[in-house]
Amino acid sequence: MIPRIITSQIKHALAGERKVVIIYGPRQSGKTTLIKSIISEIKEKALYFVGDDIYTQELFSKPELASLGRVIGDSKLLVVDEAQRIENIGLSLKLLFDNFPIAILVSGSASFDLANKISEPLTGRTQTFWLYPLSYKEVEEKYRLVNPESALEEMLRFGMYPKVHTLENEEDKKNYLYEYINNYLYKDILSFENVRKPKKVVDLLSLLALQIGKEVSIAELAQNLAMSQKAVLNYLDVLEKMFVLINLRGFSRNLRKEIYKTSKYYFVDAGLRNALIRNFNPLRLRSDAGELFENWFIVEKIKQSVNSRKFANFYFWRTYDRQEIDLIEEREGKLIGYECKWQERKKISAPKDWLATYPNASFELVTKENIDKYLR
Repeated sequence: MIPRIITSQIKHALAGERKVVIIYGPRQSGKTTLIKSIISEIKEKALYFVGDDIYTQELFSKPELASLGRVIGDSKLLVVDEAQRIENIGLSLKLLFDNFPIAILVSGSASFDLANKISEPLTGRTQTFWLYPLSYKEVEEKYRLVNPESALEEMLRFGMYPKVHTLENEEDKKNYLYEYINNYLYKDILSFENVRKPKKVVDLLSLLALQIGKEVSIAELAQNLAMSQKAVLNYLDVLEKMFVLINLRGFSRNLRKEIYKTSKYYFVDAGLRNALIRNFNPLRLRSDAGELFENWFIVEKIKQSVNSRKFANFYFWRTYDRQEIDLIEEREGKLIGYECKWQERKKISAPKDWLATYPNASFELVTKENIDKYLR
C-alpha cells in the first residue's frame, strides 16, 4: 500500500473533538483502502458498512434510535463507505452522534449527493477531507530509482489511480482504465436522477478530452451534442461533483481586458482522459503532450493544496490581446502564476500586463525538469 498524506490528519480528527469525519473522492481513489488501514490500527471495536449493500441501506435509511443502537452496541468507531447511496443517512448519523459516544467516519464518491443528505442534519458536526488519486509526492519514493522523465511520462499516459500503479504491464493499465469508464464511471452517472441520457455525458467527456487547456464554449458543446445549453451545464456540474472534471475559471481583479467569464475544464486523472480518446501513445508520438503536462500539473497543484490543507483558489489568466498564464494560485493574499511547457524551445518571461497589474505577484515557468521544485 502506498502511504497517503492525509492519513495522519484523519486519525487526528477521529481522536480529537467529536466530529463526523467525511472523506470525499472519486471512485477507485483509494478511500476504502485508506479507511481499512485506519480501522486496522484502531484497537477499539469498529463497525464497517458499505452503502451499496442492501442491508446497510435498509438499516440507515430508517432513523430509528432503538434499532440503530442495537447494531452499534459497544463499538467505538462507525464507518459507512459510499454513504451517498443511503437515503436519510444524515438523520441516522445525527441520532447516533447525539446519543452515543462513538466516532463516525463516512465516505462518498459523489460530493453533492452526500453533502445534500448530511449537511442540514449535521450542521456544525462535520470535518471534511478530500482524497484524490495518488499525488506526485505520494509516488515520488516509488520512482526515485527510475529515470525521472520515464516515470513522469508514465504518469501522464496512465494517470494516478492507485490500481494503475500496482500494474506492471501497459496492456493491463489500459484495460483497467477502459473498464473504469464502462463500469464505475457509467454506473455513477446513472445514479444521478437528473441525468437522463448517460451516453451523452460520456460523449461530452470525449469532446472535453480534446479541448484541455482551451476555453470551453457551452454553445458549441450543445450544438455538437444536439442538446440544450442548460443540459450541458447540468452535466458539467454533475461531472465536477463526481470528481471527474475540474473547472478552472478566468482570473480578474483590476484589468478591463481580462477574460473571466469563461472556463477551462481539466480531468482529475490524465489516464482517464487518454482512455476516453483511446490514445496511450508515447509522448514523443503525440501532438498533445503539452496539454497533457498542463492538465497533470494543474491537478497536482490542487492535490498539493488539499493534502496539505493549505487551501487556495485556482484560476487561469488571459486577456483579450492573448496574454495568458496557465494557472494562477491565490493563497494568503499572494498570487503565483505558473506557465507549463513540456518542451521549452525559447525563454519565456511573465506577460507584461500581469506584472504591471499585479506588482506583488510572481511568475514561474514549469517544465518536466523542475517539477520537484513546485510539487514537493
